[in-house]
Amino acid sequence: MQTPIYKPLFFVLFLSVFFTSITVYSQQTVKQTCPKITGYVAIIHPIVTFNSEGTHTNFNDSYIVGLPTGINIWKSPKIGFSFEMVPFIKATPSGSKTNNLLFHPGVLVALGNGFTFMGRLAFETSGRYGITPAINKVVKKNKGSSFFIALPMPVRFGNNIAATYGLGLQFGLAF
Repeated sequence: MQTPIYKPLFFVLFLSVFFTSITVYSQQTVKQTCPKITGYVAIIHPIVTFNSEGTHTNFNDSYIVGLPTGINIWKSPKIGFSFEMVPFIKATPSGSKTNNLLFHPGVLVALGNGFTFMGRLAFETSGRYGITPAINKVVKKNKGSSFFIALPMPVRFGNNIAATYGLGLQFGLAF
């Protein structure tokens, strides 16, 4: 059964409004010295994946979770490079296993107000490859760390599988 297009569009619209609304929590302006190196750890929940065969949601037949770890190197306050590795764990009623490792290099572009655009290449050990554009928002900035939320939108090809695009939700701690 094919999902009507308005349901995924409503979900994307809801998340856009959510991300826009959290800008009311303005952050203190901190003078950055560059180059600046930061690290982070996070948890990512793929929410929905679309392909020519239909729509697949996480929690439907299985649960998939990723555990990103990365390093950001800011060349200037506006532009930087990031490298991320993400092991994914898949849990089903019969058990759980690590089913994929994602290598995720990319560029960072500071958009202001705590928002960052991330444009990443994606190389998976499952044989898939593609891109992952994402929007990141710092929601709480502390003296030596910050908490963030990101909205990754992976697009994948290869390994004799139909092209897919999806939406995920990522929560993390940068230090």
